[in-house]
Amino acid sequence: MTRSRPRFLRELGRAVGWHRRLLAAGLLAGSLTLALTALSPPAAPTVGVLAAARDLAGGSTLSARDLMVVEVAAGTEPEGRATTAAELVGHVLAAPVRRGETITDVRVLGSALLAASGRGLVAAPVRIADAAAADLLRPGDVVDLVAARSDGEGVGGTARASPDLGVARLVASAVRVLAVPAQSGSRFGDAASGEGALVVVATSDATAARLAAAAASSRLSVIIRP
Repeated sequence: MTRSRPRFLRELGRAVGWHRRLLAAGLLAGSLTLALTALSPPAAPTVGVLAAARDLAGGSTLSARDLMVVEVAAGTEPEGRATTAAELVGHVLAAPVRRGETITDVRVLGSALLAASGRGLVAAPVRIADAAAADLLRPGDVVDLVAARSDGEGVGGTARASPDLGVARLVASAVRVLAVPAQSGSRFGDAASGEGALVVVATSDATAARLAAAAASSRLSVIIRP
């Protein structure tokens, strides 16, 4: 008569069998993971670009805290991007930007912005007498600039009669706004001081000279073209 195995041997056998099954399941899961990894395409390479860390107003002077690095797929990074924060810090934004928006060379005042507007142009800063009117302008707007003197004497160009202000004359026609720098003091720039607001336009050398002459003796107004 065959004697049955002692109880501890039976329990040991069951434990060994359970561990073998567990080990086999682990090896199978590992094999499946390796297979899926081998079949999955490699992660696309990325590059870091500088973007706005928060919403920024046009005319703002950029500081390091205004910038952050965002990763984009290699090959999709924009032309004219900055590679270091030092390339942008201290520059003035030509237009508002949203948080996360990439800041390139044409988003700040400088030669690249002017080159994008057309060849043979210069950037001419002009002061608009009505700061609230200047606040309506946005980079890219096309405007006429008109000069008028309180005594009714216009400055150069085509006369435009006004019963209240005398004669206003067209000094610059169809010029493009490059930037409306932010002014200190209030939303409408220097409205409280009566000094108007600064606007930068792209124009020819000759028109820039006429604007400078008009500004010396007259008040400049802006007419927004459709």
